[in-house]
Amino acid sequence: MSYAGDLTPQQAWDLLTSDERALLVDVRTDAEWAYVGIPDGSTIDGRTALVEWVSYPSGRPNPQFLKQLGDLGLTAGDERPIVFLCRSGVRSVHAANAATAAGYGPAYNVLEGFEGDVGADGHRGHSGWRAAGLPWRQR
Repeated sequence: MSYAGDLTPQQAWDLLTSDERALLVDVRTDAEWAYVGIPDGSTIDGRTALVEWVSYPSGRPNPQFLKQLGDLGLTAGDERPIVFLCRSGVRSVHAANAATAAGYGPAYNVLEGFEGDVGADGHRGHSGWRAAGLPWRQR
């Protein structure tokens, strides 16, 4: 079973602002949230959550991932849209697939993630959520 599909950062924001049930789940690590920033959900009634897909610093899968999604009030089969975001759009695909297999969603992946791939200058930040000018803040 595969997830519902990929969204650009702007399409993800449009879904979040048009569907009051939609939830944004950032699946990066605690270190990324602390040092890079997080999406600011204040204008969407705080419908954002931070749930690691892999744990920092071990890099091991978070064995509590699906339980933690349930702790957010998600219920299998409730058809609540979930938008998954990571650094560049890779871990969020895995999270969206896992959520879909558990009956959550529709689950979506945000293409380019929060800060996108490494650019020609060797740095991230040329694409993704922040580069699109979408709401974010330092944690």
